[in-house]
Amino acid sequence: MASGTSRDVLGRGLWVLGRAIREQPRIFTVAVSGSVLFGLMVIASAFVVGRVVGDVVVPAIARGSVGAGVLALAAASLFGISVLRVVGIFGRRLGAGYMQFRLQAAYRRRVTRRYLDLPLSWHHRNATGTLLSNANSDVEAAWYPIAPLPFAVGTLVMLVGAVVSLFLTDWGLALVGLAVFPALFALNVVYSRRMAPRQARAQRLRAEVSGIAHESFDGALVVKTMGREAQETARFASHAGELRDALIDVGRLRGVFDPMLETLPSLGTLAVLVVGAIRLQQGAISVAELVSVAFLFTVLAFPVRAIGWVLAELPRSVAGWDRVRRVLDATGEMPYGDTVLDRADPTPATLAFHDVHFGYEPAEAHLPGTEVLGEVSFTVPAGKTVALVGPTGAGKSTIASLAVRLVDPRAGTVTLDGADVRDLTAASLASTVALVAQVPFVFDDTVRANIALDRPGIGDDEVWAALRLAEADGFVAALPDGLDTMVGERGTSLSGGQRQRLTLARALAGRPRLLVLDDATSAVDPRVEAAILAGLRAPTGGPGAAASILVVAYRRATIALADEVIYLEQGRVLARGTHTELLATVSGYADLVTAYEQAEHDREQTRTYDEVTPLTSGLEVEVDR
Repeated sequence: MASGTSRDVLGRGLWVLGRAIREQPRIFTVAVSGSVLFGLMVIASAFVVGRVVGDVVVPAIARGSVGAGVLALAAASLFGISVLRVVGIFGRRLGAGYMQFRLQAAYRRRVTRRYLDLPLSWHHRNATGTLLSNANSDVEAAWYPIAPLPFAVGTLVMLVGAVVSLFLTDWGLALVGLAVFPALFALNVVYSRRMAPRQARAQRLRAEVSGIAHESFDGALVVKTMGREAQETARFASHAGELRDALIDVGRLRGVFDPMLETLPSLGTLAVLVVGAIRLQQGAISVAELVSVAFLFTVLAFPVRAIGWVLAELPRSVAGWDRVRRVLDATGEMPYGDTVLDRADPTPATLAFHDVHFGYEPAEAHLPGTEVLGEVSFTVPAGKTVALVGPTGAGKSTIASLAVRLVDPRAGTVTLDGADVRDLTAASLASTVALVAQVPFVFDDTVRANIALDRPGIGDDEVWAALRLAEADGFVAALPDGLDTMVGERGTSLSGGQRQRLTLARALAGRPRLLVLDDATSAVDPRVEAAILAGLRAPTGGPGAAASILVVAYRRATIALADEVIYLEQGRVLARGTHTELLATVSGYADLVTAYEQAEHDREQTRTYDEVTPLTSGLEVEVDR
């Protein structure tokens, strides 16, 4: 990455800051105005202190007394300047903080929105930990220099005013100032260029550590049951150690340059005193002017550091921005059309595949893609149930994803009621079709919230109706708080079968006209599964009653309920017909269904379905009794 070379880090960093200013001009103006006010008051205080020393303190020492009026005027002047400085500090800090946090919040929303717009194929190529890092630490890093930026801009105004004041006071002292400030700026530039690759590496390692942590926590069940705790701990420790070393490297470089950045303004003050003393002896300047200039250099030492803070954080900002921009500039989003299906239409929808081809994009651009489906054509007539059957890798789940437009075909069309799904609005597609996936996902919320999802028109009556149809009302009613029961992260307080029925109820509550079940009842007792499918086919008038059904099926009882069976092999439709017809005419189908049935029988011999037994670790597994 360019930020790793550091040759253009200053220019690119200033471009990022310019973008921030363009996005928040009013807040930036408020913050800079406060900073400028503070800077002007610093310059004013230097000259007021000089006049107080030269015109009040020195004469008072010579006379041995001081007038009360003069002393009160000096105190009032210093107090007034201090009040204005406080106002400037307040405006600067409030504006800078507000600007920084607004930018971070805005870009977190943009990154998250972009994640949702990008297709699944893009997500498959990017680790979850990296995506979490993009939305969190990378966004923070990109806008981290915003906090000191208004102070730095105000400092520039202060420096210009200070240099002008120096020239007006004495050219010799002005030359000292002109020598110190460019040296300070040059040191900051060198520092930024050396820091750039270190900050970029640290940001990358933060993402890697986040990714490994996410994998370990998300796969806690596998880690514990396979006895991989020590290995996962060692893997995480290795990457955490790399991040530690990278951050130490950053700190080491900061430790070398920070003392130099702190020392230069102090050396400038010392040089001013030396040169000023000589000029005072020559009669070129007065005591008041020497005190003013020395005081000015003293108070400028800290504000000048604000420029250093901004420049020091530019490498980190550029590294974070590069990673954020990679998400914002990612291509492959799936734009929606403007066709709207009649939401009030109570009839089931008709789904049709017309010569559909699909392949997954390779992880690396130079590699060939993987062809998954070819020349797939079939129809799910309104109100009918069609089962997809085929060996592993035949393309069944891909067809389910195409039906709900999680992905788009490379060629051919998928239509709902004759309309290409790519031409539908997002709202129309979501209200017409519902997918219940192989792996159920449950939010860390109540049962009610998981089913209703804050969708309008779904109250408790609709929730219970959907639960009844999903054969889930019994176990929900038995939960400690019923619909108000918290189910835990990913539904850890529920068994696999309960989670599947809960996600099925969620889909049914929206009254979809097409229901796509991707092996959505695999963890459910076969008797319960048969009751669910029979309920979906019954014209009850409840949720799901007016839905066509596309089901990825394995069990013979499930397949037998379908009006038509589509048999797939290697992404092609090899046969279609009723279960009885295919069983009698297609040997591959008969062998597959028989193998499924035997496997199911074997499982039934070794276990029965039960709800859940909590482990002391907090994990939950389905057990056999």
